[in-house]
Amino acid sequence: GTKKFGFIYFKFVPSLIVATASFCAFEKRLATPKRGVVRLLHASRFEAYLRCPSHLGDAECHHISQLTQHSSLNVKMTSTNENDDRSESLPRPEVPTTVIQQPQQPPDHDDHSGSGIDRDYNGAFEGPEKTLEVMFRQIASSTAPLPSDGNGRVGLRRLDRSGLDRICLRARCTILSSIHNQYLDAYVLSESSLFVYPYMLVLKTCGTTTLLRCIAVLIQLGKSVGLEIDWVGYSRKNFNFPGDQSFPHESFHQELDYLYSHRNLCERLDGNGYTLGPVTSDHWFVFVADQTIRAKNLDIDTDRVLNIMMFDINETIAELFTYDEYEKFEGETKKDETARISKLQTTKSGIDSLCPGAEIDPRAFEPCGYSMNAILFRSYSTIHITPESGSSYASFETNQRVKSYHALINNVVRTFRPKRFVMTLMADEGGLEQMAINPIQCSSSNQEAIFTAAPATPKNKSKGVYRRRECASINVEDDCCCLMGNWVLEEEPVISTGDGGGAANLRLGMARGMSVS
Repeated sequence: GTKKFGFIYFKFVPSLIVATASFCAFEKRLATPKRGVVRLLHASRFEAYLRCPSHLGDAECHHISQLTQHSSLNVKMTSTNENDDRSESLPRPEVPTTVIQQPQQPPDHDDHSGSGIDRDYNGAFEGPEKTLEVMFRQIASSTAPLPSDGNGRVGLRRLDRSGLDRICLRARCTILSSIHNQYLDAYVLSESSLFVYPYMLVLKTCGTTTLLRCIAVLIQLGKSVGLEIDWVGYSRKNFNFPGDQSFPHESFHQELDYLYSHRNLCERLDGNGYTLGPVTSDHWFVFVADQTIRAKNLDIDTDRVLNIMMFDINETIAELFTYDEYEKFEGETKKDETARISKLQTTKSGIDSLCPGAEIDPRAFEPCGYSMNAILFRSYSTIHITPESGSSYASFETNQRVKSYHALINNVVRTFRPKRFVMTLMADEGGLEQMAINPIQCSSSNQEAIFTAAPATPKNKSKGVYRRRECASINVEDDCCCLMGNWVLEEEPVISTGDGGGAANLRLGMARGMSVS
């Protein structure tokens, strides 16, 4: 009896301690992402740590299983949640009650919600956004007009806050504020922006968000208001820190596989993926699934979206988006303080002049960072800034329908003065025909597509131009045109004469070239 007891003690107990210590170490490694987004410890990840280590025998594994049924963890086996988009037949335990969840978000389980471990924040942040644009149409079998709410809103705009929170939860972000007009609703998120039209939804998220995980929820919520998917577009630039991404964004091939896995829910997700630009430098990934019935959607045949992604923005400008640079007042609530600093950052940087006449919803983040949505009639503009030294980034996106974007682009790059920027344009052929000048491709009078940097000033004597280095374009699906180009600042020398009237001093430009990511 003593020998048998000793065998069990020395073989089983150390193994149980190792398994328990492994789970505790995993729990400690969970880091809270930037900008207040709380990382979820999901049931499926917890279940993985309840599975027996490979070095334990069958009898010992069975004993551990018996112990967990009566332990203080109170694990209860449940069936697969109906909201899973990649559900498995295996049962899984509920999340322990000690898990912290994001506020204002209902539980929404997913087998991959905990995949990937966030690295500790080290002053660098993945600025370039993932963008998902989904267009809907009335379900073909329905002939009755879509119902409206008490405010006359129809389609997707009838979705309540709980539905929008479900979408954001899947992408691992949170709604912070919103503005509205008679055409659309715009939401500032903890990680970028959400725009909701009656028949279209645009979701942009940055960092290590899991944007594509909301696809199944979108399909379900669309059906709840009488709509079905008509067109899907997903795009992103290549990541600066690809190893930090979580499923299903660990590679473009994984993203495509994930999209294709939803074809049992919606056959219209059977699209194609494309890569624009050199794979050794800045490039753009695009997925488009187009099943639009043109005769019924004449209003969208001229759609276009312009996106400017700026890297290594001017250090003086970047400092404006550091929260602690602004004075704090005693007795001021945190809400009022954030609102005041948000407006100050908007005006001091000149962002307000980029969207004249529009309603602006700005948001300053701690310790640094900034987001802004602006709406004017049917169009939106959005800006997101991550000013961290060494990975500073700012983006500007708009779906304004104008004949020429040249002046707008000049104003944007002069506001942030980046060392380089990438510009993308996704448009229907009808939208390109309405444009007098294509901002990315060469025109007959301008063979290099040049944009001017900020003019020289007494404080900043350097001046220069942005010259396009590369350009790529492709027609996808039916009539969707995707164009991408990248520009690099080439500083021109400024000749100045010393006080003594001696020889001129030549101020050389900054190092030229494009970083490879």
